[in-house]
Formats: sequence, C-alpha cells, structure tokens
Amino acid sequence: MTRALVTGLGAITPIGLTGHEFWNNLKAGESGAGAITRFDATDLPVKIAAEVKDFDPANYMETKSWRRMSRFAQFSVAAAKIASEDAGIVLTDANRHRAASAIATGSGGAIDTMEQMEVLLGRGASRVSPFYIPMMAPNMGACQVSMELGLRGPAMASVAACASGLYSYIEAKTMIDNGIADVVFAGGSEAALHPLPIAGLANMKALSRRNDNPKGASRPFDADRDGFVFGEGAVVLVIESEEHAKARGARVYAELAGGGLSCDAYHITAPLEDGSGAAQAIGEALKASGLGPTDIDYIAAHGTGTPLNDASETAAVKAAFGDHARSLALSSPKSMVGHLLGAAGAVGALAAAMACYEDIVPPTINLHTPDPACDLDYTPLKAAQRTVNAAAANGFGFGGQNGCVIFRKYRP
Repeated sequence: MTRALVTGLGAITPIGLTGHEFWNNLKAGESGAGAITRFDATDLPVKIAAEVKDFDPANYMETKSWRRMSRFAQFSVAAAKIASEDAGIVLTDANRHRAASAIATGSGGAIDTMEQMEVLLGRGASRVSPFYIPMMAPNMGACQVSMELGLRGPAMASVAACASGLYSYIEAKTMIDNGIADVVFAGGSEAALHPLPIAGLANMKALSRRNDNPKGASRPFDADRDGFVFGEGAVVLVIESEEHAKARGARVYAELAGGGLSCDAYHITAPLEDGSGAAQAIGEALKASGLGPTDIDYIAAHGTGTPLNDASETAAVKAAFGDHARSLALSSPKSMVGHLLGAAGAVGALAAAMACYEDIVPPTINLHTPDPACDLDYTPLKAAQRTVNAAAANGFGFGGQNGCVIFRKYRP
C-alpha cells in the first residue's frame, strides 16, 4: 500500500475562487451568505443563500465547452484546473492514462432539469436544449474534468447526498492504493440554487429564515440555530501517490490517511439521535488510517446548523472518541460558506488538510450561545493556533449516509 498525498488545492466557493483564497477567508471567519441574487426570491419564505460571486466560466475554458455544461460541471472544471496549477502537475501522453477524476455531487445538473422543464412547458419540445441530458447527468462533473484536463484514467462520480464529497477521497485513496492511478483529482461540486429546492427545503424546515441577517444566519452548534444556509460551489484536491510526488519534487500539504463509511438505515432525512451511525463511520476511518482516537487533533465537522444534526454529531464524536472528545478542536465551515450539499465534504477535507499543514483551526462563526447538548470545543468566533498532527472531516447525508476522511501531517 502506497501513501496518498495532497499536492494541490482548488476551490470555487462563496468566500474564494481559489483554494488558498478560500482557506485564508475561512481562517479569517468571512461569511459568504447574502440575499439571493440569482433569481427573484420575493415570494419565497427564505431569501438568503451563500452564492458563488464573480465566477466567469470563460476564465477557465472555451465558450464552446462551458456553454454545454451545467453550472456544477463548470465549477468542477474550474476547481480542478486551479488545483492542477497549484500542484504543478504536467500531464502528457506518457502519463495521462495514470491520472483519474473523482468528482462527487448531490444533485448534479438538477437545476438544468428545472430550467429545461420551463422551456418545454413554455416554448415547446423543439426548444429544449439538445445538451440537456449530458448537462444534468451527475457523472458529468468528473467526465468534464477528465476531458478538459486530458485524464485517461477512471472518471468516478459518487452521489451520496451531503456525504458525497467525502466519498471521492475514499475512491482516490483506493485507486492509489491499488495502483490504478498515480494522480486523482478528487472533490465535490454543487450548484442547485433555484426556487424549487429552496421552497422544498424551507417547507422541510431545514433552512434558516434569518432573512434580515444572512451573514449571521448559519449558526452551527449554537443554541439559537434554526437551520442551514443553502450554498453552492466546488472543491477539488490533487491526491497523488508518494512515489509520483517525490519524483517531481511536489509540495505536500498533508497525507490522506484513510476514510470510513456507514449508513444509519433509519430515516430519509433525520440522523440517529445517538449518533451511532456517524460514530461507526468515524471508527472505520480511524481503522483504515491506522490511527487511534487520541491521534486526532481537529475535526472539520459536518455542523449544518440544524437542531438534529448538531446534537447528533456531538453525540457521535463523544461515542467515537470517548474521553478524548473533550480534547479535540472542532469547527464548522458551513458557518461561513453555507451548506454545499454534495460539495460539503470536500470543503471539510480541504479545511482538515490545511489545518494539518498550517497548524491552524478555522473558527465556527456565529456561535454566541452555547447549547447544553453541544458541549465540545467548536472553536467559536476566532481561529485557533494549535498543533494538528491529524484531522478528520465529517459528512452526513439524507438517507443516513455517513462519511469520515482523515488527513495527517506529512512526514516523509
């Protein structure tokens, strides 16, 4: 089994259009939430979201290409190209068959289905885009990344709701461990901001209704939390075998040590209150990485800001880590970027990897009122400097799908 290393960062998010810009703003506690601008939200009960701002696909690919892609695929390609540049990867005909993509998503091009249905009903069948099917297909993030970068290895796309992004890193580690690829562009992408999902999630009472205070609306682990802020974006990391990275003198941010998965087998939306399913995934991740509970210093928490999730995740961390849970630092990136659904796990993965690299734990902003049910160290309001030898990223999705991925400080 070879070692899998993080050598490149890419991100298109509400708080940054590169991996490093995102990470710096995450450390600084910058919020990307605001009033919805992508459509008229006047008649919706929720009028706020964490939108990606100032994104122009023409900066990353030719017009002919991006016009045939869903927004989530555009994000995927842009993040992958940023990660490739950051890693300094050079792909040629001699090595591109050893490079793969693993780009997860929760809904793929669902927004295109909604938009093209409006075209069908309003303008007729002849006006529906001939590119509708390849635009909406969830595998197209991975496939478009492969086409744009010339990757001839496997192109994989997991769909596991809000745990999706973490699946991509387990897939990347598996490919590297089994000698299937030397380089994997792995991450998650989501772009589903549309009145229909906003209305559905609002009616489910999953979204915060603090329309008058968007930057203060996402409050993971706070006693006054009332739901998550819907977000969009993508994160892609370059995962590379140690041998390949050493041969080209690559900079290494962290080692991808392993990951674990489980399913609650309980409910379509609610987690197990005792967190046992999530704790199982964390335990599997520890086992796969060869680490013990006391080896972990930081957790990039799922931390959605919904009453059920945050209490359940707290219980899961206590169950998985025992007494060491009180020594851990946790934080929720969603307090700043909102909930990126299928990309949320990838956001957490970047935060965990960079915490190992810089020995900094980003904050959970808007955490002003401690909840007795959430009584761990969530790094409230300000980033914390502390040694991070190993960090985990949690992700839990509708249907009870749970994921955890562990990164550790790279020591040759």
